[in-house]
Amino acid sequence: MIRLFLAVVTGLFLTLPQTVLAEMSAEKMMPQEDPVAVEKIIGPAHGMAMHGAPKYQADFTHFDYVNPDAPKGGTFRYAVIGTFDSLNPYILRGVPAAGLRMLYQTLLEESRDEPFTEYGNLAESFEMAEDRSWVRFHLRKEARWHDGKPLTAEDVKWSFETLMEKGHPFFRAYYANVSKVEIEDPHSILFRFNVAGNRELPLIIGQLAVLPKHYWEGKEFDSTTLEPPLGSGSYKITEVKPGQSITYERVKDWWAKEIPVNKGRYNFDKFVFTYYRDQSVAHQAFLSGEYDFVMENIARTWETGYDAPPVKDGRIVKREQAHELPQGMQAFVFNTRRPVFAERAVREAISYAFDFEWSNKQFAHGSYKRTNSFFSNSELASSGLPEGKVLDILQEFRGKIPEEVFTKEYKPPVTDGSGTGVRKNLRIAAGVLEKAGWVLNKETGIREKNGTALQFEILLISPAFERWAAPFIKNLERIGVKAGLRIVDTSQYQERLDGFDFDMVVATFGQSLSPGNEQRDFWHSEKADIQGSRNVMGIKNPVVDALIDQIIHAPDRETLVATTHALDRVLLWNHYVIPQWHLGYFRLAYWNKFGFPKQSPKYDSGVQDTWWVDADKAAKLKNGTGQ
Repeated sequence: MIRLFLAVVTGLFLTLPQTVLAEMSAEKMMPQEDPVAVEKIIGPAHGMAMHGAPKYQADFTHFDYVNPDAPKGGTFRYAVIGTFDSLNPYILRGVPAAGLRMLYQTLLEESRDEPFTEYGNLAESFEMAEDRSWVRFHLRKEARWHDGKPLTAEDVKWSFETLMEKGHPFFRAYYANVSKVEIEDPHSILFRFNVAGNRELPLIIGQLAVLPKHYWEGKEFDSTTLEPPLGSGSYKITEVKPGQSITYERVKDWWAKEIPVNKGRYNFDKFVFTYYRDQSVAHQAFLSGEYDFVMENIARTWETGYDAPPVKDGRIVKREQAHELPQGMQAFVFNTRRPVFAERAVREAISYAFDFEWSNKQFAHGSYKRTNSFFSNSELASSGLPEGKVLDILQEFRGKIPEEVFTKEYKPPVTDGSGTGVRKNLRIAAGVLEKAGWVLNKETGIREKNGTALQFEILLISPAFERWAAPFIKNLERIGVKAGLRIVDTSQYQERLDGFDFDMVVATFGQSLSPGNEQRDFWHSEKADIQGSRNVMGIKNPVVDALIDQIIHAPDRETLVATTHALDRVLLWNHYVIPQWHLGYFRLAYWNKFGFPKQSPKYDSGVQDTWWVDADKAAKLKNGTGQ
């Protein structure tokens, strides 16, 4: 799902979607290119779900997790670590600024309290073939760009074709099954697919961000730019300080503010994203009142870094907000393109050197939960031994996948957390390496095989991870593996990541409740050599490819879940990563000036687009009190 990608490139806190329909109303027959052929059509409908029916009916006025009467006004100030050099988030080049998603709209808008359902946004309604081989969108005639010009089907087609030709490689993977785009009239557009039965395809087309054709004519779309682009969304850019800050202001006369998917959302008059190069400096700036909100990702800081007067007297609030958002996989990632990591046995052995239990106690006050699935914190996570439909799926590949898939439940190596318990794991690791032919060179202390030394570098962007990596490196040294550590700035890190110029990195693979076409970009062989793809491990595994295709074409929820469990097991037992940790809640810290709905969305924090400035609280803050 595309929100995963946008969360990465825009620096916002988001998630993702799926497909089926809202109203099983008007089924009708329509002639296609073959005048003899007829087919069943679903729609016109107001919303579509991956499986089942949408929660919200055609006459809904707003989402349940918003306050439709939320007051507008005030400023939301947020900190970003790093820098930026571009205002185009849709290309491979450059580091895009935070918040750019607010400039644009999509054909449909995803609800944050359903696994994968979307409702009309730019498109008022849609129709689609019963076999999902095509989808037609009917655009709202009142849709306008910020310069007042109408938004039409021509913009939609141009956006799709431009993203496919010049956009980030992600789009070519995500929209790979679109075979043709046809403008039927200024407000109707048809997308044809080269496959039938892919339930997700109409949904991911609904996620298409629509860009203004007339604005980009004569400009180089695939080049970085610091010129504020034209949009149609709830905000527009009013100030840019390259690498330092970017400011957005709410469009007061926004044409779409009364649409049900937007009611009660986008309540701040202004967003200011300020950039800091150092996390500790940014934290002190927050405590000093230079910005308003933190989603805290560092456990030690959460436990010990808020012992400050504004927290004690209530001016700053700390809150842990539970959610049901799948946590995916955060991990030390092997680049299997490197000869040193080509062997599964080497990757397995190295995983024994990471003492999560000790590190969790030392650095995170025991707050993290160890991740043991690429789909953690969801029903999509595999557990136990395969059985039933999952076993049936895996049996087809027996002999082509590790036998442990059938005989052992996957669990990352565990210690007692004492700091000495890792010794047993290191003995196991040494045995695995010896068996694989990696022999210790007594002169250098490094293991070798066929003239290749077992050594590598861990590339990091955040100094906060250094304390987690240092004991891991020391444990590796004890089994004859030499690992170094390099921390680089945002631009260099992104360039090296896009070009696969690394041995090991820390990466996160976010997941939704309805995995689909985005799995190609994560793990498919055809993406392993495409710069900028999310297949950072360099996986080229025919079984993984086959399971991805089965997930994409799963006919129902039961089959989708079973096939995802199968894929999860194959990925885990190939040891492409060393799993780290996850949480089942957001750590939120904020200056006590905000109001928020009684009900939070299940699959998002809701901060950016459902909170508002509470005038009474803001006045108390201004007077130096938080109560």
